[in-house]
Amino acid sequence: MPEGAVLSVRDLHVEFPTDDGVVKAVDGVSFDVHENEVLGIVGESGSGKSVTSMSILGLLPKTARISGEVIFRGQSLLGLREKEMRSLRGRRIAMVFQDALAALNPVYKVGSQVAEAIKVHEDVSSHELRERVVKLLDLVGIPNPADRADQYPHEYSGGMRQRAMIAMSIANDPDVLIADEPTTALDVTIQAQVLEVLERIQERTNSAILLITHDLGVVAGMADRVMVMYAGQQVELGGVDQIFYESRHPYTLGLLASLPRLDESGARVLRLHRIKGQPPSLIHVPPGCPFHPRCEFARVPEPCATVVPPFRAIDHAGHWSACHFAEELRELSPEALKTTVD
Repeated sequence: MPEGAVLSVRDLHVEFPTDDGVVKAVDGVSFDVHENEVLGIVGESGSGKSVTSMSILGLLPKTARISGEVIFRGQSLLGLREKEMRSLRGRRIAMVFQDALAALNPVYKVGSQVAEAIKVHEDVSSHELRERVVKLLDLVGIPNPADRADQYPHEYSGGMRQRAMIAMSIANDPDVLIADEPTTALDVTIQAQVLEVLERIQERTNSAILLITHDLGVVAGMADRVMVMYAGQQVELGGVDQIFYESRHPYTLGLLASLPRLDESGARVLRLHRIKGQPPSLIHVPPGCPFHPRCEFARVPEPCATVVPPFRAIDHAGHWSACHFAEELRELSPEALKTTVD
């Protein structure tokens, strides 16, 4: 386990047997998360982001076939019994789910649900429990926390429910906080508030945050490093500036070229780029590079359609890519993929 890493994932594979074949949801993913660091994991739906996080917490169904290593502070998690995982889950490693309305129980008051997250791991008096619940709700920015603690989830707005989920997740000051699409379905103003809450929590606890999202804007504003996933595999990993300004994988370049930029001006008006085609079936992943059928720079059949590109370091600054021609992309910017509007 690398020095300073709170959580290390090594060669993680997750497969789901189905009647149509084996779904390779995660295929050989490795990464580290350090204390007080935000690692963003991005990619299209079905790229394996959420399955990776569920693997860490041991929340996958029993039919899942998992191999590799998940190491938390020197302890291997994949071999733990459910009772041992429960002692870690929510106390040392916690998760903020994307659908707060579904995650919160509609028949219990919000304060009771936050209190339960504390009681599972600690023996505290009723008075102290109430004080901690109110403080947690106040910490995540819920107004009138003492009164709001006695309300039900349906009485909260979407943004407040998400904050309540965060309060439950941080109730025991976890070392690692996994935020799975924490701003999905929220308007941009509430998104900013939720992200501000996460940043404030990190400053207070020095926790490591695994931020899973498809929103590159969220990643740019909060993450320290970024891992890009495609078809269950990691295709690029690096610092935020490396990923956004020195991309070394065609998929990452395509994602960035599909984003509108407010700083673009001048005589030319650029049309946003669209990555052609659809993500592949995880039962029938294309041979060679899984992205090659959609890649603007693929050389077929050799090597892109026949040889799986190794995930390799392309410099000495922690930048990794799974592209045969990563070095040739050095001078290419996302704007190069855009076309001029007539």
